[in-house]
Amino acid sequence: MEAILKPKYRKFSDLLVHPPKVIKNVFSNITWNINSDKKVVYLTFDDGPIPDITEKILLALDIFDAKATFFCVGENVKRYPHIYKKILDSGHTAGNHTFSHMNGLKSGTEEYIDNIEKASKYINSKLFRPPHGRMKSSQQILIEKEYNIILWDVLSYDFNKKLNKITCFNNVKHFTRPGSIVVFHDNIKASNNMFYALTQTLLLYKEAGYKFEALTEAVIKNQIPLPVKKSKIFTGFF
Repeated sequence: MEAILKPKYRKFSDLLVHPPKVIKNVFSNITWNINSDKKVVYLTFDDGPIPDITEKILLALDIFDAKATFFCVGENVKRYPHIYKKILDSGHTAGNHTFSHMNGLKSGTEEYIDNIEKASKYINSKLFRPPHGRMKSSQQILIEKEYNIILWDVLSYDFNKKLNKITCFNNVKHFTRPGSIVVFHDNIKASNNMFYALTQTLLLYKEAGYKFEALTEAVIKNQIPLPVKKSKIFTGFF
């Protein structure tokens, strides 16, 4: 578990898997991880809910007594409200992931904000994650007036069909440490890689004495503060 405490970059793509401190410090008004010295990891799932896959994720989390945060797409919640309800009833939290999984860099600011607000009719949350991790600075400035913007400390890369499931798990294993926000994907494309990486992550970190908790506004607000320079510019680097 030494790599968990002192993760090192192995290749260039690791800059996406685990954004460097310089990026996190510059864009410090975005939540990348929870500043903590406790053995707690924050698992997150993007794009759901959808039948079968979301429910299997919930089952795996329940087996390990793990809580997580689901960044949901509004049109999926509208289509499958019973699965969304099951997420909340199981003690997990939800976040807004736009209504139609909109790419901010390819959308006008007004259109993008409207899409988020449309999703908010179905998703009662002040947590927001931009699809693909991309948005314009003009969009970010407006979003952060109403939402806590959540990105990641560790990206499993489970959505990448060119990567095998072991590589996706190794991404998580190599970089995850206390307070990490880890991204998995709740969709068909990522399911094979995701389920392997998820179950192995739950096994490894549970054995190491970690807890898995859900993100909330209180968790974000009450974390250990770090003195860093604020910035309101988001370039779409990710």
